[in-house]
Amino acid sequence: MKICVFGASSNQIDQKFLEAGETLGKLIGEHGHTLVFGGGCTGMMGAAARGAASCQGKMIGVAPSFFDRPGVLYRQCTEFVYTDTMRERKDYMEQISDAFIVTAGGIGTYEEFFEVFTLKQLGQLDKPIVLLNTEGYYDAMMELLKMTVQKGFLAEPVLNQLMICDTPEKAISMLERKVHQLSDCE
Repeated sequence: MKICVFGASSNQIDQKFLEAGETLGKLIGEHGHTLVFGGGCTGMMGAAARGAASCQGKMIGVAPSFFDRPGVLYRQCTEFVYTDTMRERKDYMEQISDAFIVTAGGIGTYEEFFEVFTLKQLGQLDKPIVLLNTEGYYDAMMELLKMTVQKGFLAEPVLNQLMICDTPEKAISMLERKVHQLSDCE
């Protein structure tokens, strides 16, 4: 399975988040999956890549060519794809991935999450999405989404399509179960 991981590019975050990202990448590799990520060498992206590399896991980095500067990209990927724009980057990652795990991040991560969540709502993306809620990072977002349902702006069945957990181990387990269920239905 190709698992797309969205997450922060900043290293200026609590070490607990980076440790979770590295564990996630390692688990992706150990379970024989391929890490698809934004190609960065820092933050949650770099942590996941280092984790996958620690067990010789496969990695596909995807980044716009204007990011090709010293100290920005993780160069040890199994495959690296350059795009012209951020929009093309996202589209490519969405197309090749079988599932998504959203780790802690800022507005870029939120934007990536909300795009795949919107596509799922519209029936344009039938791939599982997991929010990795390390240290309760996504608690406030979940409260916002629940309020959105209560106010009638989002249907509850749509919100229920999201999976949320607090550890990388649970994230991988949830995705593997979900993908197995989907393949049984085909």
